[in-house]
Amino acid sequence: MHLREITETLKKRRKLLGLTQVRFTELSGVSLRTIKALESGKSNPTFETLTRLAEVLNMELNLEFKLPKFF
Repeated sequence: MHLREITETLKKRRKLLGLTQVRFTELSGVSLRTIKALESGKSNPTFETLTRLAEVLNMELNLEFKLPKFF
């Protein structure tokens, strides 16, 4: 999944749960500025930020590493 898809998924899930950006901020401890930047595609989240947001949204965060096809 690409970064834009991840941020869109987080935004859709937030809305599905009926959370405003302000309430999402309060529950996650992530600044409103950061959430707005992520949802508008203007910022790249850290792993810590993604972890905090996923926890609030009751989502599982998986990190996968893949070798290039030529290996």
